[in-house]
Amino acid sequence: MSRNEIESRIAGGQKIVIFNQYVLKVDPWLPYHPGGEKALLHMVGKDATDEIQALHSKAAQEQMMRYRIGKIDGFWTNFRPPIQGGAFRPSLDANNVDCEELHNRKMLASSTPISRSPSPVFDVDHDGLRRRGHDEDHPTRTASISSQSSVEPDTTGMSYLDALTREQVSLDIDKYPGVDLVTQHEIAAKYKRLHQAIMDEGLYECSRTAYVFECCRYVGLFAAMFICLIYRQYVLGAVFLGLAWHQLVFLAHDAGHMGITHDYQIDTAIGIFVADFIGGLSLGWWKRNHNVHHIVTNAPEHDPDIEHIPLFAVTHRLLGSLRSTYYDRVMEYDAFAKFMLRIQAWTYYPLLALGRFNLYRLSWDYLIARRGPRRGPGAWHWYLEIAGQFFFWAWFGYGILYKMLPDGWTRFMFVMVSHVTSSPLHVQIVLSHFAMSTSDLGPQESFAQRMLRTTMDVDCPPWLDFIHGGLQFQAIHHLFPRVPRHNLRKAQRLVVEFCRDVGIPYALYGFSDGNKAVIGRLSEVSRQAAILAKCQQTVARNGGVFGHHD
Repeated sequence: MSRNEIESRIAGGQKIVIFNQYVLKVDPWLPYHPGGEKALLHMVGKDATDEIQALHSKAAQEQMMRYRIGKIDGFWTNFRPPIQGGAFRPSLDANNVDCEELHNRKMLASSTPISRSPSPVFDVDHDGLRRRGHDEDHPTRTASISSQSSVEPDTTGMSYLDALTREQVSLDIDKYPGVDLVTQHEIAAKYKRLHQAIMDEGLYECSRTAYVFECCRYVGLFAAMFICLIYRQYVLGAVFLGLAWHQLVFLAHDAGHMGITHDYQIDTAIGIFVADFIGGLSLGWWKRNHNVHHIVTNAPEHDPDIEHIPLFAVTHRLLGSLRSTYYDRVMEYDAFAKFMLRIQAWTYYPLLALGRFNLYRLSWDYLIARRGPRRGPGAWHWYLEIAGQFFFWAWFGYGILYKMLPDGWTRFMFVMVSHVTSSPLHVQIVLSHFAMSTSDLGPQESFAQRMLRTTMDVDCPPWLDFIHGGLQFQAIHHLFPRVPRHNLRKAQRLVVEFCRDVGIPYALYGFSDGNKAVIGRLSEVSRQAAILAKCQQTVARNGGVFGHHD
């Protein structure tokens, strides 16, 4: 199939993905995809081979061949997916369509919805940025994505935000390999060899011994909680319950990535038992959210894991009231957000301590609205999750809070202590992303480079792995999501060698240094928000004329 034919099909609304040189039309699979339709939509028009192989089992990859409609030859130059604002030209073959149809197709291409406000950095060819190489045969060396630009006077301070974006994109282009087609295909080829090395060393094999020890830890923590309740040591019992939840999340994470048995149905059942029945959280919500996070990591408009306005902002771009493609709404930078972002470096840890309550809300929203697949192999999971939610609130809400605790104050204290005790998990999860790059280097950037650019690993001695759950190696996990977390440390040597070979920096921080970097990023965005407010005040005083800001 020609590139023009594929572009025309996408312009007509078809969901086309490239996988191992095959052209897949995945429209029929959207309602069935267990990971949600958003993850697929972010791959439309792109060569998704690396993403698919990283996130799917061999059996799932073989099933995808049912949707092939053709093949391509040679390198594929990625389009920007429609959900990310990419515009596609329909076929203008006058032999096949009449004049009215030609007009309609042109209007469709010109009216493609954009998921973000126009920005000079992303909507024009920013020649002022320093780029690696200037090859006329490979125009994709630039991070430019379209030809739209805004010529209206700036009355909102966007010029200042765009200047910051230009600076960050420029720094990333200097720091990382060029995003031209040839360079990124070379990185992708070496990533495939790395993936093969991971498989050859048996790192996809699950360690049953490790899970035996983990299960003993889970049982021990729950037993300690019940013993404390029997002897009326309620605070200590709440601590043990929080520690149990903290540890169990790692098991649910493995199951959600099919990292235990590598069987979709078995691992999902394990994950639902742990997440819903024991933890009160929806595994289906997590998978829908987490799969998008793994594909568009740290993208302010698309990655729900960094979309925390009005409470936090880890990038100045969120100060521009971006539209979230995941939540399908504008993330308003309103008066409340301005107040909260001013003090976000101070509220960061207290609010994360309450993060589990927000996870309940997101889980209930997912289940009540039935956002998961209603047909296909994952449809029955909703019923199991609903049963799990009733079971959780029966044993925790009724059995423990109501029956085993004496009064309202003790119940409140038990809930707060247990939930806060499990909160270091939230610090661990966001630590690997909040201080990393949020720039968009264009659709040609390879999966491997994007993951390493947006994710850091946390250094710690092996005896502390159980506290971090093995997921302190988030960069390695993002490269190989289905590798069991007990094997991530073993894969580190191979990943470091790969990074040296391709010239991609490998971000490795100590736990304290990583937290300092996150707090530093939050403080920097707060400072940028204060400067933006001054710029907007200047605009107001000058009657809508925005001055120069260096």
